[in-house]
Amino acid sequence: MAYRILAVAALMLSSSVARADDGFTPIFNGKDFTGWKVPEGDNGHWKIVDGVIDYDGESEAKDDKHLWTEKQYKNFTVKVDWRIKETPYLNPRVPIIKFDGTHKLDAVGKPITITVPDSDSGLLIRGSMKSQCNIWCWPCGSGEVYGYRMDEKMPPTVRAALVPKVNADNNIGEWNTFEITVIGNRLTVVNNGHKVIDNAELPDLPESGPVGLQHHGSKKNGEWTSPPSLVQFRNIEIKELP
Repeated sequence: MAYRILAVAALMLSSSVARADDGFTPIFNGKDFTGWKVPEGDNGHWKIVDGVIDYDGESEAKDDKHLWTEKQYKNFTVKVDWRIKETPYLNPRVPIIKFDGTHKLDAVGKPITITVPDSDSGLLIRGSMKSQCNIWCWPCGSGEVYGYRMDEKMPPTVRAALVPKVNADNNIGEWNTFEITVIGNRLTVVNNGHKVIDNAELPDLPESGPVGLQHHGSKKNGEWTSPPSLVQFRNIEIKELP
């Protein structure tokens, strides 16, 4: 019996040491927004519920409605659990994205679109909206970098590399885990253990900046007019890299 107790204690100690030495530092404490900049005038729409960051897509901030870290980061790996709570908006403008980053066209050269129940958020890299890793319900899957993929001035190889290699999203309402690595202007995104973006180039990416959680969506006469950020985040931690 004594041997068993010692063995269990040793295992617990080794596990805690491994976690402590993995180089990751929590940047959300599960209790308040210490280390984060809540948008001025938000009026409680970004909030903490049962230890997770909860957003309803309706920030009343006049300008920037995103939630940003106070600290700026250069090279890093960030881990975050995220989930979409619900999808009340039907998005009729979702394109069929080909693996080269372009959209599939119909017989007269117009993009083919489909209607998808959709919510929309993302992780913003180095303070830039253009470099957001999307969280949404599009068939291509989350992790896509829309701002770069849609930029026709970007080289075809850049655009193609920012299409997820696989849709690794779990079902709506279930938790997912991003592991996002940024070194220089290169981005790798792992979603639920699957590498969906692999060392993709982000030309002109700022050298450093905060990490952000994206606001998206708007209402008119009480109805959503675009996909809302009905999302939650938890277990956010970061490892700074040389």
